[in-house]
Amino acid sequence: MQELKQKQQEVDKALAAIKERREKRQDQAGPVQERGRNHIYAGDGKGKTTAATGLAVRAASRGWRVLFIQFLKSGTSAELDVLRSLPNVDVISGQKINKFTFAMTPEELAETRQVMGDRLQLAIDEAKDYDLIVLDEALGAISAQVISEDLVADFMANKPQNLELVVTGRNPSERLVDLADYYSEVCMRKHPYETEGLNARAGVEF
Repeated sequence: MQELKQKQQEVDKALAAIKERREKRQDQAGPVQERGRNHIYAGDGKGKTTAATGLAVRAASRGWRVLFIQFLKSGTSAELDVLRSLPNVDVISGQKINKFTFAMTPEELAETRQVMGDRLQLAIDEAKDYDLIVLDEALGAISAQVISEDLVADFMANKPQNLELVVTGRNPSERLVDLADYYSEVCMRKHPYETEGLNARAGVEF
């Protein structure tokens, strides 16, 4: 219970920081790009979030302003601590209801839809203040019907010109793939979970 409370406090803190930036409307310009691109990292293999995290670190090291948003994730994976330590990166992750959506009550599912929908809307509303936005596991959130594919597709099609946008997860629709400039599939050929029954390991999977 204490861990969930702490995760929620971290999410609230990140949201407060973004709200403060919105109110101040900082005029500091990010790197000038002729046109930002859409990325999809998808597939059943390990490495989608890892790739998105690596891109976020690379972009931040170039002075880009980065928003890294996770959907339907616990918010405890270790890479988030590194991202949060970077001055030009905002991270929103974790969820108050720590269950798979199929195990949620109707009330819990409604609350999750509200929180995840607000998270996506925040990314859209604040897009012009960032150079890179990562929507990690957005495809999973679409499959779980807690965010709207129509809204994600519209964001990809009509994002600010200079914004680089990354969407990760499994099984993107043809519509989203058509909107992507980069589409990379991570295909699991072998994994210790399948071959040895090995559970996720700290420092490797989280």
